Amino acid sequence: MKEQTHLKRYDLHTHTQASDGMQPPADNVRWAKEKGLAGVAITDHDTVAGLEEALEEGRRTGITVIPGVEISTRASGKDIHILGYYMDYHNKEFLGRLEKLRQARDTRNDLILSRLRSLGVDITLEEVVATMGRPLAPDESIGRPHMADTLVQKGYAKDMRDAFDRYLAEGAPGYVSVPRVEPAEAISWIREAGGVPVVAHPGLYGDDGLVRSIIEQAKPAGLEVRHSDHDAAAEKRYAAMVAHYGLIATGGSDFHGARQGVIFHGDLGSRSVNDQVVEDLRKAAAEQK
Repeated sequence: MKEQTHLKRYDLHTHTQASDGMQPPADNVRWAKEKGLAGVAITDHDTVAGLEEALEEGRRTGITVIPGVEISTRASGKDIHILGYYMDYHNKEFLGRLEKLRQARDTRNDLILSRLRSLGVDITLEEVVATMGRPLAPDESIGRPHMADTLVQKGYAKDMRDAFDRYLAEGAPGYVSVPRVEPAEAISWIREAGGVPVVAHPGLYGDDGLVRSIIEQAKPAGLEVRHSDHDAAAEKRYAAMVAHYGLIATGGSDFHGARQGVIFHGDLGSRSVNDQVVEDLRKAAAEQK
């Protein structure tokens, strides 16, 4: 897919301090304005805690803020992420489901830290929180990037990439997976809350057959074609998949902010879509109501 050249651009995949991003939600909105975007989605992991702050900043600055979430699921032994857009983020049942996912994340974090200590890597949850430089707020959770940051700070890794490769990435000695919901369940949750489900960054799973199976069985509304970790060949492949299944082709940077001077996965606005994609998502959400 060619780089979008439309006047109005939207980054549909960014993270904040509410999950494992580095910036307050309002900062993501301000950065979007500085970079000339018309809008930005806040898609934190298993939480919507950052949405109110972002929406308020959007109203102040004239930037469209798209309420979103990124739900952690598991299928065929792989972590699969499902993005949701325009859901009712006040829906009590939806919020309760996200809370259970965060509880599972907390259990996973304890297991990771225990495994690291068994490897002679001595970091504690208190140190991880201290590295954040602020207290952990309600409905926020610790993620692997926070742990990676602490590993670098304590000299166990030279940078964030080294911390993941050596300890935290899938297949590394410190990696732990806990039971998670399947993609189809997360997709149904998003729909039941009036939102639009999208399979995130399919290129990261290394299994297009699995991606097709999820699409065929769980019926998401969209597929994230443009992503910081997708090269041109991947974008072309997933654009064809979108056309085949009649999906919405979304895209975003997966911005998490900078740690030790490295931006993960991409800078805010480095991947974007045009206003037609956003309108398609709005229409799909309206059909869920």
